[in-house]
Amino acid sequence: MRRKIPSTTALVSFEAAARHQSFTKAAEELSLTQSAICRQIAGLEEFLGIALFRRSRRGVKLTEAGLSYSRRVAAQLDAVERDTLSVMGQHGAGSLELAIVPTFGTQWLLPRLKHFQALHPEVTVNLTNRTRPFLFADTEFDAAVYFGDADWSGTESHFLMPENPLPVCSPQLIPAGRQLTAEAIAGLPLLQQSTRPYAWRQWFNSLGLNVPRDMTGPRYELFSMLAQAAMHEMGIALIPPFLIQRELAEGRLVVALDHACLSDKAYYLIIPERKVESAALRAFRDWLVEEARQYRTEAGRA
Repeated sequence: MRRKIPSTTALVSFEAAARHQSFTKAAEELSLTQSAICRQIAGLEEFLGIALFRRSRRGVKLTEAGLSYSRRVAAQLDAVERDTLSVMGQHGAGSLELAIVPTFGTQWLLPRLKHFQALHPEVTVNLTNRTRPFLFADTEFDAAVYFGDADWSGTESHFLMPENPLPVCSPQLIPAGRQLTAEAIAGLPLLQQSTRPYAWRQWFNSLGLNVPRDMTGPRYELFSMLAQAAMHEMGIALIPPFLIQRELAEGRLVVALDHACLSDKAYYLIIPERKVESAALRAFRDWLVEEARQYRTEAGRA
């Protein structure tokens, strides 16, 4: 059955014209004549049965329907371009699409990924930020590094490491060489992480404290944002030490009180069952699980 889809040329012409709000600039970008752009868009409007632009002597302007359609078309064309570049870049090699929580990816995984590339030069690992759960069936992801309880239907999970955050802040907020009491920490601005809304409550409760304002304070989605806010003396944050090793070593952040709240959740490598036979994915799984095991052993000796 023939799909009810406009021609690619018409969609590309429309996207460029919508982005520039100009048929002339779209024609220049696409190395076409202005009349060719006009014909493509007129044909697209006839195909859709709606007006996408309002024409006047001063130029063109998107209609409300045109604006909505342009956003959707732009997103789909971007996706097609990404997929095309991905295929072009593989040249027959194994390629893995990995969804990953951002700060874990940049601070812990990326510094180690060169080792995997040296062991498996035939495998390309592509990383995309995802902070919340999703359905593998709706994406092209081969696996995900995820923080949670590993209860993800239709997948197999591999434990990597716990989180166990510590309260950290700028050294300017505490006396030199000293740590704060939990009561003193409760009096400071508490920096919150939006994906861990009860983190401070759990931390205070683990010390037998009930702090009424434990869920107040500015919220940030990423640990990297929390670290920056803490370094700029905006408050105190709960952050896993392995995500801020450089900041702690350089003294830009200090541990306010050496007490970690043990979480019942952890970081896992999640692999959908339909992908478990992939040779490239098995190689990455074995390498990542071993790297995490070695890190846990070294951190336990520290």
